[in-house]
Amino acid sequence: MRCLMDSTVDPYWNLAVEEYLLTASREPVFRLWRNAPAIIVGRNQNTHAEINSEFVRENNIAVVRRLSGGGAVFHDLGNVNYTFTDTFPAGSDTAAVFARFTRPILDVLQGLGVAARLEGRNDLVIDGRKFSGNAIALHKGRILMHGTLLFSASMKDLASALKPKIRDKGRGVPSNPRAVCNLSEYLPRGMTIPEFLDLLKKHVTGNTDAPWREQALTAEECLVIGSLCDTRYRTDAWNYGSLPMQGIIRSSRFPGGNMEVRMNLTPANVIDSVKIYGDYFFLAPTSDIEEALKGCPRDRESISRCLEQFALEDYFRNMPPSALTDLLL
Repeated sequence: MRCLMDSTVDPYWNLAVEEYLLTASREPVFRLWRNAPAIIVGRNQNTHAEINSEFVRENNIAVVRRLSGGGAVFHDLGNVNYTFTDTFPAGSDTAAVFARFTRPILDVLQGLGVAARLEGRNDLVIDGRKFSGNAIALHKGRILMHGTLLFSASMKDLASALKPKIRDKGRGVPSNPRAVCNLSEYLPRGMTIPEFLDLLKKHVTGNTDAPWREQALTAEECLVIGSLCDTRYRTDAWNYGSLPMQGIIRSSRFPGGNMEVRMNLTPANVIDSVKIYGDYFFLAPTSDIEEALKGCPRDRESISRCLEQFALEDYFRNMPPSALTDLLL
């Protein structure tokens, strides 16, 4: 296992590193990293609906889209991020993945006397208050799970940078809100972020059966990551996408998260274009579904026939089988 302790706080670079570790590295990796102030948006979210654009612009806060699902989160230097990458056995349950990779974090906190636990889809909480959100991405038999750890983050900036979680038909489906807290409220007084990071590193590397090494990114890896950063993560096309389609808008919340469908129809009631937004988790790209629906008549039988070629649970985790069909009608 490789242990990667990153000192770079550039959010664009750090998200490019995440993609590199998932798609180009072949060994298990444990990574600890931090970002300068940034909003990190879920892969399928409508960025415009998640951020307070005026506050973001005035305070020079980066907005970066990640590869994984889930909702938008705020990062600053009081927030610690951790990443695990490993092989992903086919058919693995995503709930088990979250439990596996968050266990070392919980072990460290519980060893410090903090009553932290995994709750809901992907949250780590103390007394019902969230201090960590986690998300996953999959690529060719490898999985990446990364999470936030609010240590001493600015709660004022967090609240101001993200839009209030009020459902608004024309502005996208918001993420599910939960009261949040900083770990510094519960950890031994005076504990610093470097001390906490050192505890995490020692615990993870000390409890692995495989040999491990601490190794920084090589010059060759930095060249690949730099290219990813410039061509994807620093671009508005990736981070914001095009302005959301108008036309027909349907949205709802399900056990697996929020989903919103926007579509345009032909005069003959055929789906001309469709875009699906949400903070749901996934193992396969939503674009597959969007492309397949183009040209499909907008009736239940035709839509059901179009979607039956897909294992929808891979595209929308923990969603009712009829969730997408119902929203399209």
